[in-house]
Amino acid sequence: MRKIILYMHTSLDGCVEGSTDWDLNWIPYDHALEKYANEILKKVDTVLWGRSTFLGMQNFWTSVPDNPKSSQHEINHAKWLENTTKIAFSRTLDQVDWKNSRLIKEDLEAEVLKLKQQAGQDMVILGSPRFAQSLMKYDLIDEYRLTISPVVLGNQKVLFNDLEDPLPLQLTDSRVFDSGVIAVTYQRVRND
Repeated sequence: MRKIILYMHTSLDGCVEGSTDWDLNWIPYDHALEKYANEILKKVDTVLWGRSTFLGMQNFWTSVPDNPKSSQHEINHAKWLENTTKIAFSRTLDQVDWKNSRLIKEDLEAEVLKLKQQAGQDMVILGSPRFAQSLMKYDLIDEYRLTISPVVLGNQKVLFNDLEDPLPLQLTDSRVFDSGVIAVTYQRVRND
C-alpha cells in the first residue's frame, strides 16, 4: 500500500504560516534543505493539496521557468511538479488545468483510501496545512516529515490543532542542519 507523507516546515512553536498564508520568509531555506527536499521527493509520484495551496502552487511554480531570478533548484522543482501527478481536493473548484492534475470533489476519506490502494510510489502533501489537518482527522497520514526552524512565530496557524485523539508517532530519523533547522521523520504507530 502506498504511504501518504506530510512534508511541512514548522517553527519551534509548531506554526506553519507567518503573519499571512504565504509568508514563509521565516524558513532558512538553503542548499541543505533543498537537498533534503529532493531526497523526499525521489520517493513519491503524487502530490496532494487542498484548493488554496493547489492554486497558490500552480500560480507560483508555473511562473518559475520563465523568471530570470529563479534559481536552478527552483527551475528543477518546477519541472518536477509539471511532470508529477497533482491532485487537488476541493468542493468549490469546477476544474483544474495544471498539467498532470486532477480534481477530487467529494468523499475525501474514501477517495484517499482508493489512492493508497493504487500502484505507484508514495504520495506527499507539500504544505497545505488545512488539508493535512483534514487527513489527520481520518488518520490517513502515514509519515510526518517536519523541518523545525529556529524561530518562534507565536499566535499563528499551528499544524497539530483540534485533534480529537492522541496521534502516536515513532521517531525514525532526525537531522540537524548548519542553519539550525532540525528535520524529523515520524511514522504513524498503528496497532492494527
